Amino acid sequence: MEFFKEIAVTIFSIFNEMSVYLLLGFLFAGILHVFVPQQLFLKYLSKNNWVSVLYAIMFAVPLPLCSCGVVPAAMALYKEGASKGSVISFLIATPQTGVDSIIATYSLLGLPFALIRPIAAFFTSIFAGLITNIFTSNEKNIKISFQKRTEEQKLSFTQKIKKIFQYGYVEMLEDIGKVLIFGLIIAGLIAYFIPNNFFIIFKDNTILTMLLILVVTIPMYICATGSIPIAIALMMKGMSSGTALVLLMAGPGANIVSMMVIGKVLGKKTFCVYLITLIIGAIGFGLFIDNFLPANWFDVSKFSITEHNNNVGFYYFKILCSFILFTLLANSILFKKNREKVEIMENNAVKNAIAFKIDGMSCNHCKANVTKVISNLKSVTGVSVNLSEGVAYVEGTPTDEEIKSAVEAIGFKFSGRKER
Repeated sequence: MEFFKEIAVTIFSIFNEMSVYLLLGFLFAGILHVFVPQQLFLKYLSKNNWVSVLYAIMFAVPLPLCSCGVVPAAMALYKEGASKGSVISFLIATPQTGVDSIIATYSLLGLPFALIRPIAAFFTSIFAGLITNIFTSNEKNIKISFQKRTEEQKLSFTQKIKKIFQYGYVEMLEDIGKVLIFGLIIAGLIAYFIPNNFFIIFKDNTILTMLLILVVTIPMYICATGSIPIAIALMMKGMSSGTALVLLMAGPGANIVSMMVIGKVLGKKTFCVYLITLIIGAIGFGLFIDNFLPANWFDVSKFSITEHNNNVGFYYFKILCSFILFTLLANSILFKKNREKVEIMENNAVKNAIAFKIDGMSCNHCKANVTKVISNLKSVTGVSVNLSEGVAYVEGTPTDEEIKSAVEAIGFKFSGRKER
């Protein structure tokens, strides 16, 4: 019973510290999603120069894209004419500089970490983008043009407010809710099983620790927000703050699925540049933190799983926020299946719709990108994508080759028609 108690206390303590800031971050993400015109980005990202790389990073900073959602978004940018350098910069910068991950980083790791994390991502992105442009200077950017349909219906102010909360507290939580819970559970297990000051044995070989973290984290999927509780749990066991930055950069920046997509769509050369520059940037800034910045800036000893805030009113406010966030997480996980069942029933009710199996979709951004590329085909009159099934229900007269070409251009796999 002591095992479960200690893990539960750790999970609750970290969750309680993050809840206020996560709720605020998701709200800002919803606001940005509704009011930032993402379609304006493309005309600034097409050239193979440092300006397009800088624009890509500037556009990445406010975007509320999770670590899995950024991949299809970046592939969509590439498909519509963005240079490989700007796409690589966008891929590295976006998960690290999202408003939700910055606020969540501040909530547990403090202001210095919340500042150094996006700064490291910024300079690593510039470095990666410029190197990519050099190695791909002889390659031509692709440009796949689709028929433009009528402009999206303008929303009223009330509809925009509803959309903000729908996106921030429903869609984003559906995308990262499970991964966030996974990160909290891992943090609890680390707190129980790993001895205190475990990483002290590596104190004379920081690079070895960083390489060990890279080997473990790169193949895994760890979202930018979900990696934070893991990082703080390891730092409480003696891991250096610089190594924690390596975890926070490499975990969200690279995983086996995203690497396969990048290699397939952008090519092996670009993939190698992406991975190598990400590793160099993470280790470089990690060593900079450990060797040149004051250690007390990144001190996590003040964080205690048994400590209550001296401000009783604020402590109970955090409890309230934790309850609200827990309820929203439960809604996103438990009731998502019910919503998807309704979608399946509605799709099956459309007799003329053709069901196409699309593999590789993992979040609502994936769903939105697949919907967009299919709906822009001239032969398509309507499309509805079900994320849990991995199926696109398409109305019209599209051929298998048209659907295959559209979805594989943004990094997904076409698996043929599905029997209905």
